[in-house]
Amino acid sequence: METPPVSPAATPATDGLLVPATVLERCTTGIEGLDSILEGGIPRGNMVLVAGSVGTGKTTLCLEFLVHGAERGERSLFLSVTEASQKLKQNLSTFEFFHTDLVDNGSLVFVDLPQIYDRLGLGREELTSEEIGILLRSIRDLVRSLGIRRLVLDSLTSVCYRIHRDEQIRDFMLRLGQELNEVGCTSLLVSEIGPNPGRYSLHGVEEAIVDGVILLSNARRMGDILRVLQIVKMRGTAHSHAQFVIELTPIGLLMAPHLKGGREGGS
Repeated sequence: METPPVSPAATPATDGLLVPATVLERCTTGIEGLDSILEGGIPRGNMVLVAGSVGTGKTTLCLEFLVHGAERGERSLFLSVTEASQKLKQNLSTFEFFHTDLVDNGSLVFVDLPQIYDRLGLGREELTSEEIGILLRSIRDLVRSLGIRRLVLDSLTSVCYRIHRDEQIRDFMLRLGQELNEVGCTSLLVSEIGPNPGRYSLHGVEEAIVDGVILLSNARRMGDILRVLQIVKMRGTAHSHAQFVIELTPIGLLMAPHLKGGREGGS
């Protein structure tokens, strides 16, 4: 089994700044601009929140991340809560970066989470602590049995609607992150927020637990609406805090600088 990545220690550099003692293995997203500002990609095993309001490109970014992994031989899993997998695959077929053989040969797997709910008998509106444990074990077993190296949950918000208490959400997130990290699985969890958020998740607990937060939002300029991406935090790597304009094109997500920002270590 691959040894999970560990946040590096820091050692003083000659200029007085702290630099990583080791460079962690990267999980490249396949989105050139995003990999660039993350110094090569997301640290392997990180659990990252992809937060944004409707229409900001959350699902598209996550799908491109999975497709790139599948093309590199990293088996990838999309866990869908609100949208049927068949519809997702139809929408994905409109992008030039997607090839249907990735699904046909099992490199890219789609699973509808409501079907797992039904199979496990999780029909309550609010899940009990025991039922949360059953759900976690089911996701763990699925990841391990399929040899998944990249996972997307779309959306974490929908799952948390059924986990009402903050302490239960915290426990769910911690256990999920530990299970995925142990097998070297890098994950993106979609968080649905309003257009003017004071936080990056439904309860405000989620962003404190995850290793990284990628914020997608809409900005207005001269009457136009621009999609904007910003790395709020990313453990295990230095990264830009600047805002970048993104465009969703048939060949994938493209990025360009929007506002200047400094580089800081992940927190």
